[in-house]
Amino acid sequence: MRLIWTLQTFSWGDVPDVLVVALILFVASLIMRGPQATPLMRGTVVLVLVLGLLTTMLDWIAFRWLLNYVVTAVVVAIPVVFQPELRRALERVGRTGWSTMFGRAPAFSEEELVIEAICAAAARLSERRHGALIVLERNDCLDEFINTGVPLSAQVSPQLFLTVFWPKTELHDGAVIIRNDRVESAASVLPLSSGRNLTDRKLGTRHRAGLGISEVSDALCVIVSEETGRISVTNRGRMIRRLDSDRLRTILSAFYTGARTQAEAWPWMPVVSRVRKEVDRVRNSGPGNRAASM
Repeated sequence: MRLIWTLQTFSWGDVPDVLVVALILFVASLIMRGPQATPLMRGTVVLVLVLGLLTTMLDWIAFRWLLNYVVTAVVVAIPVVFQPELRRALERVGRTGWSTMFGRAPAFSEEELVIEAICAAAARLSERRHGALIVLERNDCLDEFINTGVPLSAQVSPQLFLTVFWPKTELHDGAVIIRNDRVESAASVLPLSSGRNLTDRKLGTRHRAGLGISEVSDALCVIVSEETGRISVTNRGRMIRRLDSDRLRTILSAFYTGARTQAEAWPWMPVVSRVRKEVDRVRNSGPGNRAASM
């Protein structure tokens, strides 16, 4: 009855209220992206909606009293459950400042230094035939994999990469994960690829791990082969191989600096891009195209 009364008394003056709530939920969905946060966010929203509908539809006093306390407990638990994502969002706001909110793209000089450090280190590691696995975190949180390694919280530099991936060190057999232009961990364990994206079945564990992290997140991974010294990059489940320093720099600039600038200046653009790609995929797989391919 309360729900029906609310719908009957709804007026144009309530539209801004609904829009503000929708905007808050949309921003929260952008912040809480990640391999672990998305299912938790979805489950929390479903639980709150179901409890809210039961509270308004049922006229049971004791049950309503219990549901009110459950909803309160869920609201209190949200900051605890989503603590890594909330911390990452606050770090992003503090790093970008107010200029990003008004659409003025800042100069990411630190990220350019990161790109140069990775390119220089990859070239020297390639010459020495020292295997390397460098992961750049983007929007999806990688805490699950950072916690499997040795915490560093160090500044990015070619010397650090060369030291970590020296075959005699204890940290060389694993991945280095970079977050917010700093090396968060070394010797981190990454998930191996399921195999459907492997074009070469002879690829080793390092390449499978690089593909694996790109399949479960939007991270960018730089791989240096220990056997051949070749440099590869994985992203979104795809691998680009046989890169030199110039091509690696171009790819990192496009996928890392450009993607982060766009995502922070215009948070809704990644969603629009994904929707556009999905529409193009459905359109290209229409009956006419399938018949032509046959």
